[in-house]
Amino acid sequence: MTTSPRTMMRIYFHLQEPDEELYEKLLALLEGITPRVQPHSADWSADVDLTGALRYWDRDAEGLAAVIRLRALALYGVQSSAGVGPSRMVAAMAAALSPPGSVTVVGDSPYDVAVFLRPQRAASLPGVGPAAARSLSRYGIYSIGDIADTPLTTLQRLLGTAAGPKAHDRSHGRDDRLVVTRAAPRSASAEHRFDVDALSPDAHHEAVLGLVDQIGARMRSENSVCCAITLAVRYADRTHTTRTRTLSEPTAHFPALADTGLALLASLGLQRARVRAISVRAERLQPAETATHQLTLDPTDERTRDLETAIDRARARYGFRAAGPASTYQRAN
Repeated sequence: MTTSPRTMMRIYFHLQEPDEELYEKLLALLEGITPRVQPHSADWSADVDLTGALRYWDRDAEGLAAVIRLRALALYGVQSSAGVGPSRMVAAMAAALSPPGSVTVVGDSPYDVAVFLRPQRAASLPGVGPAAARSLSRYGIYSIGDIADTPLTTLQRLLGTAAGPKAHDRSHGRDDRLVVTRAAPRSASAEHRFDVDALSPDAHHEAVLGLVDQIGARMRSENSVCCAITLAVRYADRTHTTRTRTLSEPTAHFPALADTGLALLASLGLQRARVRAISVRAERLQPAETATHQLTLDPTDERTRDLETAIDRARARYGFRAAGPASTYQRAN
């Protein structure tokens, strides 16, 4: 039994500024074409399974993508670009090469996929980050075609037992992921209220670390990641300040969340401000399986993630205060 080829699309909406309400309207526009829509609010894009919609609308993939693009422009004044291919990965890579107002279509035959993938740089393959690409280049592997031609055992030795097979499959265009419809993006937040108004920058610093630790642990337990962090500070005079920063990649891991939270705190220049409460909110949550973590080849990163997993297990068994990052241990206990 053979599986019928699927037609996937990745579409990017080029918003002039972040606008959650407008993004929801654009998602509704897509759902009017097909119910199989998976949002990616980190970059205002979405994956769309057009397989069943092509026959319903009696159009080919390029024609249906054009209809979507024109509706977004006519109804909401939003320019878009898109890529279409036989898998989510190929569609996303095609979309990345499409300038605003255009669509790139990759055919569903193995030949069409190979012609599209093989000339591209190794670093453009999802999961192969700049560090991994540099490592591969030292062995004469510069393009996706080079990766496809490299024996699997060699890739495992160069990239690791997990990343090697993934790179091998992706270099041949193999990606069986389906579009997963889900609810609109949500958020998770935590707040720390000081017993007395806090003047000390160290107290502010410690509170932020404790809050991102709580939120990160909650997201990991729910198998979710966030795309942005919002920091809100309420002062003794009941005024408040809010700052938001988008993460370089969706994550639930403490080091990245802590770096972002502390950067936001530093941007406020509080010095000796009288702070009554600090809150941190993880924005635009999405399932962890939809996020891609770029391979860094940094052993410290892998060890940190292993330690984080061990901490999560200890907390699940003995309670949240049983363990934690060293930077939050004193406050949490």
